[in-house]
Amino acid sequence: MSEDTLRIRAVTPGATERQTPPAPQPADRRDAFFDNAKYLAIVLVAIGHSWEPLRDGSRAVSALYMVVYAFHMPAFIVISGYFSRSFDASPGRIRRLVTGLAVPYVVFETAYTLFTRWTDQDPDRPVSLLDPLYLTWFLAALFIWRLTTPIWQRVRWPLPVALLIAMLATLSPSIGNDLDLQRALQFLPYFVLGLLLRPEHFRLVRRRAVRILAVPVFAGALVVAYWAVPRMSGAWFYHRDSAEELAAPSWYGPVMTLVIFGCSLVLVACFLAWVPGRRAWFTALGAGTLYGYLLHGFVAQGSKFWGWYEPAWVHRPSGEIVVTLAAAALVTALCTPPVRRMFRWVIEPDMSWAFHRDARTRARERNAVRA
Repeated sequence: MSEDTLRIRAVTPGATERQTPPAPQPADRRDAFFDNAKYLAIVLVAIGHSWEPLRDGSRAVSALYMVVYAFHMPAFIVISGYFSRSFDASPGRIRRLVTGLAVPYVVFETAYTLFTRWTDQDPDRPVSLLDPLYLTWFLAALFIWRLTTPIWQRVRWPLPVALLIAMLATLSPSIGNDLDLQRALQFLPYFVLGLLLRPEHFRLVRRRAVRILAVPVFAGALVVAYWAVPRMSGAWFYHRDSAEELAAPSWYGPVMTLVIFGCSLVLVACFLAWVPGRRAWFTALGAGTLYGYLLHGFVAQGSKFWGWYEPAWVHRPSGEIVVTLAAAALVTALCTPPVRRMFRWVIEPDMSWAFHRDARTRARERNAVRA
């Protein structure tokens, strides 16, 4: 997501007897680690969607699906929270919030509704901006989370409060579908955690010992997931339903919120431990993850309608591998610069015509004229 980038200001080390201005540094260097993490997370999102039709009859795929869903969106949300720390509701940031989240939400909510009228054979499905369809819930949730950032930065115990809100949300089936608030509230602790993190926390999980420990942890998670597939609903990891809607006693909701939060954080740490910190061939694609996220959904939805999962070979191990690689290749292509240039007008619209220039911008323009 283009506004969620880490800006590193280079500082000239050392000092001389006569202080001289530091030499100009390249503008807006991106941190390779976070771009790598965002790219790998969006690949897992696409792979998870491609596995949905393969779960029936395959306990192994269901177990992999459950493990991936336990951490891929939490990882994405933690990183989003980390890059939202500077949000201060200033005019410039409000403008980027509207153009980077609200406008794409309206456009893609409408587009997905029209598309699913065809793929779901439901020509009367209404366009509702209050009921996020498919992938658009994340845009609505991130808009809400980011708007509340100044509040979380002033609360004394932000993470416990966010966890309490998430736990209480699972008790209330009456929250409804408006802006998918159930999911926004249950995923809230991951965003708040991201707000609290500092660079040293990410360095901590990237140590060699953590990378090695992540191997048995993920292996253990797969074993537990394989055991749990016939015993629990994977819908708990969607965070979109109350305990009652999942046919569970009410007290399950708060307990499962804490258990899943703990498990997800462990897996997120293991995932981040494996993310390379150096530039790789896919690093530049990390700037286009919002494009891959929003666009791959049309193929994921259409693939079922077009019958791509109907051949028997697709449900064999070789077919499942092909589907996985195809999903990874698709979302990779959708994050590339040519695709971003093609769709920038709708995913990152300029819209300067729609906003008053703030005082800081006007001052810069006056100084430029005087210079």
